[in-house]
Parts: sequence; C-alpha cells; structure tokens
Amino acid sequence: MAENAGVKGRFHRCATLDSGLLTHWPGCMNTTEESMHQASLKSRFEVLDIALQAAGTAIALVSRVSPKYRSLADQVVRSASSVPANLAEGNGRAGKDRLYHFRIAYGSAKEVEVHLRLLVGAGAVEQCGANEAIEFFDRVRAM
Repeated sequence: MAENAGVKGRFHRCATLDSGLLTHWPGCMNTTEESMHQASLKSRFEVLDIALQAAGTAIALVSRVSPKYRSLADQVVRSASSVPANLAEGNGRAGKDRLYHFRIAYGSAKEVEVHLRLLVGAGAVEQCGANEAIEFFDRVRAM
C-alpha cells in the first residue's frame, strides 16, 4: 500500500470505466460515477431528455385530478415515471437486458397514453394537455 506525505492512511487501487486504475481513500466511492457522468456529457441520450419532458408533462397534468379519478392519475404517475427510468437503466446495460428495459419503457409509454385518454374521456383532464403529453410519448416510442 502506498503512503502519501501529508495524508495518513492507506490507499487502494480501483479500476474506473474510462481510464484504468485510479487511487482513492478507503470508505469513499471510487470515481466510477464521476467517469460515467463525464462520458454521458460527451454523448447525450436524446430520447431520455424527451422522456423526462413527457413524464413531467403527464405528471403535472394529472396532479390536479379530482379524488374521484385519483387511482387512474396514480397509474399515470407510475407509468410515466417508468419510461425515463427504464430508458436510463437500459442505456447502462448491454444485450438482451438492454432490450428488455427499452421494451418496458415502450410499453409504459403506451400505458400512459391509454390512461390519459381515459381521463380525457371522463372529463378529468383537458384534451390539449393530454395531447401534448401523448405527442412527447409518441416521439419516445418512435426513437
């Protein structure tokens, strides 16, 4: 183990995703998250940005739903938040696991559309707000 002047304790060697070995203090997180963040800044995952916008639009829309339709609104929140979550997780995976998460995101985007259409039909949300969210989710599914 290496000693460093002015710093007491032991250092461990840790691999990172981007550049081999890096030294850090025990008990602290290694730089893997930092490296992943830097990599994500270089290559944007555009569909995730659109999915976040879609989810935010849908969730804001149903936040004002009357208690009579609260359970349906809760389904919108769950399925809408599932889309960007599964896209982000899938983007960090490979192979069949990656495709699995992308398929879940696709299905959740379809689910949001159906729930919003039901809420529009019941008069619980405005058509124009629902259409805006649905258009965002359509873009996500097309990508």
